[in-house]
Amino acid sequence: MRASVEASEADVMRIEAVTTASEPTIAWLRPLLSETSRLGRRMSEHEAPRQRPRQATRPLRILVENSEYWLRNNGDLAMLAVTLDRMHQRWPDARIAVLTDSPCQLRAYFPRAEGISVFDEDPWAPPTRLERLAGHLGPRVVGPVALARLRLRVRRKQLPDRLRAGRRKLLRLALQRPAPADIPASETAPLPTGPLHPGSAAAAAQSSLVVALGGGYLTDADRTQTVRVLNLVEHACDAGVPVALVGQGLGPLDDPRLQARAAQVLPKVGLIALREGRRGPQILDRAGVAAERVLVTGDDAIELAYDARTDEIGSDIGFCLRVAGYAPVSAGVADLIGRTVRSAAAERTAALVPLIIAEYRSQDRRSTLPLVRGCANVIAPLPRYVHPIEIARRVGRCRVVVTGAYHLAVFALSQGIPVVALTSTAYYDDKFLGLGAMFGQGLTLVRLDDPCLDQTLAIAIDRAWLAAPVVQEPLRARARMQIDASRAAMDRVATLTEAPATAPIASTHDHLPPAADPVRLPTADEGATAGTDLPT
Repeated sequence: MRASVEASEADVMRIEAVTTASEPTIAWLRPLLSETSRLGRRMSEHEAPRQRPRQATRPLRILVENSEYWLRNNGDLAMLAVTLDRMHQRWPDARIAVLTDSPCQLRAYFPRAEGISVFDEDPWAPPTRLERLAGHLGPRVVGPVALARLRLRVRRKQLPDRLRAGRRKLLRLALQRPAPADIPASETAPLPTGPLHPGSAAAAAQSSLVVALGGGYLTDADRTQTVRVLNLVEHACDAGVPVALVGQGLGPLDDPRLQARAAQVLPKVGLIALREGRRGPQILDRAGVAAERVLVTGDDAIELAYDARTDEIGSDIGFCLRVAGYAPVSAGVADLIGRTVRSAAAERTAALVPLIIAEYRSQDRRSTLPLVRGCANVIAPLPRYVHPIEIARRVGRCRVVVTGAYHLAVFALSQGIPVVALTSTAYYDDKFLGLGAMFGQGLTLVRLDDPCLDQTLAIAIDRAWLAAPVVQEPLRARARMQIDASRAAMDRVATLTEAPATAPIASTHDHLPPAADPVRLPTADEGATAGTDLPT
């Protein structure tokens, strides 16, 4: 036990060195890092097991499964902010904890919440002094330190594999053997399985309620996370803990093994609230989930963005291009998009506003910022580690938003701002079409495989610009409906703490009715085939 604590202290000393070198402006925080790590401290404190409080006197414990454990996605943070605020309003005395890789960073963003690591031996132990201090310092101070620590942990974990790979490479070179061909991952490869990490397993089993926060992570595009979340949900249900899924964007879920796993787990869940009604209800019906346990509410981040609205029509063009394995964009297409957006801003003497949603590995910064260079009027991007409300306010100055990031579209539509959505995969088709159907108008889908992409995108931006004053109030009205529906879903979640998880839930609210599918501009070939002009 003592060796583990000493190892943890050594880790923190190494983090100090990394942080001092990479973040000189926060070097004054080094004395704080002499505090032992969360895991090491708890192991030392709990060498003698403590008697657990009896259920009758224990406050309500709510565990939130957050889809992004590094807290580097501003869309996920927005959903988390809204959900935690609703929970604190309903259960002011409850202990509300979030699964995360960085409890200090979680606390910096949300001082009233607790962070639980999947490796915690006593997950519901009180927050450490360092975590409480992080709640006072805020994410801009704590964020760089926390991220340096996470990166160091990952590199240390990957080091043995890198050393083995290096030895194999040297051996091949010495023996003059060719490198093995890359073998693509097979669709028949086994699903990632294995026991839950001890921290998350214990946290779920000792909870009064488990809530899986909204996101688009139950999908073929992320099999590992899909299985991990389903395993956690099943573990909680089997332990007799009520479970709810809120703000979920399901699918595509076409892998038969994922479908089978979903059919094993999801019917046990007390309530599933969906952020769209275009695909999710069919996926749940196929999985055997009872219709009375399903609601269509809209995205939980809508409330945060709606609260950031202003009365004036914006004058700028917001822009974000998402490039990732699940959203591939070639260099040539990215360059074309950049030229078109810059040209649209110049024609209207509008400022171009880069808007960053995914900060993990600087994902959206790397793909977006190079494309706005050369524009005569570019607004400097917000720094890292800001609260998502600041991004929503920056969106509010725009008249049109062009985005490949789903939650940026949520931030815009919720404030009454039209969106041109860029998509290259069925995964993003579903995300944007589902969102557009919930708002009914104001979203135009542009496929990046369009052979006349520059013309199609320019037309879409022009029409969105002209439509901005007309669609503002109808979009805001749809936002208000979705806020009411998602708040009603939280009322339903509350009933799960008062009845067995398998008890039927009396339906007191209907689904939020979806509107018509949003506009998708046809390609030039489709327009020629139909013999019509592009739709107005």
